[in-house]
Formats: sequence, structure tokens, C-alpha cells
Amino acid sequence: MRRRRPPEAANGRDFPLIPDPATAELVLDQVSYRWPGGQLALDSCNLTIPGPGLWMLVGSNGSGKSTLFRLIAGLQQPQDGRIMRRRHAALVFQNPDHQLLLPSCGSDLLLGMRTGASVSDQRRRAASLLRLMGLSELETRPIHTLSGGQKQRLAIAGALASDAGLLLLDEPTALLDPESQRTVLTTVEHLCRSSPEPLTALWITHRLEELDHCDAAARMDAGRIGPWTSGQELRRRLQGGRSGR
Repeated sequence: MRRRRPPEAANGRDFPLIPDPATAELVLDQVSYRWPGGQLALDSCNLTIPGPGLWMLVGSNGSGKSTLFRLIAGLQQPQDGRIMRRRHAALVFQNPDHQLLLPSCGSDLLLGMRTGASVSDQRRRAASLLRLMGLSELETRPIHTLSGGQKQRLAIAGALASDAGLLLLDEPTALLDPESQRTVLTTVEHLCRSSPEPLTALWITHRLEELDHCDAAARMDAGRIGPWTSGQELRRRLQGGRSGR
């Protein structure tokens, strides 16, 4: 499959993007959530992801991004509104050490797999995921010996081991060195655009340069999400605001 070009108009998408909720990968319709203390985290939040691809959200701390991910993943339920997912969703945390539990790469992937498959099928699946992530030589390697970038790719493999078709990536490059940042981003781009069955990824970022690689981007502020626009356009807008223009 020929790799799609990085977007100015997001791989040929027109903006403003008007998705069709009937065929969308993910739809949030008027979703609200208030914490027990009364703080409003999500305020009649709307979001539609029309299909596979790499979609990014930018927002300051306290804008509601982490709460949004917990609701999409099903860890919490919205108090108002509804969430519709076409495929199983899985979280990938900022710190991979928070989700890598077993001592070796292969055993950690086996832990996350759904029950029902034979042990031999599970091992083949684990080996396939490690190859996909560029970790095929590390199946028996102790996790504590991996680099930060290798750990993050293993965490993504663990999300895929649960048969997720929707990846929720919460600042996955925040703790990585520049080379590992590029490797993780390139890996997710490949999964969303060049794999035989492209995935959908919703990626939270504070690194504005990462917006150049997405299919579309939106800003989150005070529990609400703005409209999709091209990543490069949102980057220009945010950088202009920071410089005072």
C-alpha cells in the first residue's frame, strides 16, 4: 500500500471537516462529566473521527483531555450524552512503565491478549506484534533493560494485543529523547496509514511539531473540543498566539 503524504490539507481532506456519524470510527455526542467535587471536566463535548488515521488533540493541563480518554476507553461513563465506538479502544500512557507489568517483552504481550486462542496462536500473535513494532529480537529481553522508546513501542504492541482498533495515546512521546520521539511517531503513522488494516489513533500532544504528521487536529479547551483543521494550520495558529501576533 502506498504511503499517504503528510497533510497540508490532511491527506486530501477538506476543511472544515464534516464527518458522517453513521460510518464514523468514534462519535461523542454532547458528552459531559463533572467530578464529585463539582468541577466540570467535559462540557457538552462533541467529537467525530470519520475513519482510520492519525488524529491529534492539543490542550493545556486541566482542559479535560485525560478525562476524555478515560470515558472513550470505558473506564468511566459520561453523565450526559453518549459515546459510540466502532472498534475496541485501548489506552497508551505517557509513561510506559505504568502499563508494562511482566518481566519480559513476550510475556507482557501474552498477558494483554483476550482469552480463547490457543497458547501457540497467542505466541505467534506476540511474535508478529513484536516484528510490527521493530522489536522482534527482544522477545525474551527483560523489560527493565529496554530504552524509553522501546518500552513505548512495546506498550503500543500491548494495546494491539487486546485487539484494539482505536488507540488512545496520551502524550506518548513526552518522556522520550528526540530520536525515540520520531521512532514512536513513525510507527504509529505506519499503523494508521500503511498497514493492511489501518488503525485509528487519537493522540494527545503538547509538541506542536507533531501536528505536521496528523490527518487532522483540534484544540481542546475548558472541556470542549474545537473543529478539526489541518495540523499545520493549528500549529501556525497556536505558535502565532504564543508569539503575540
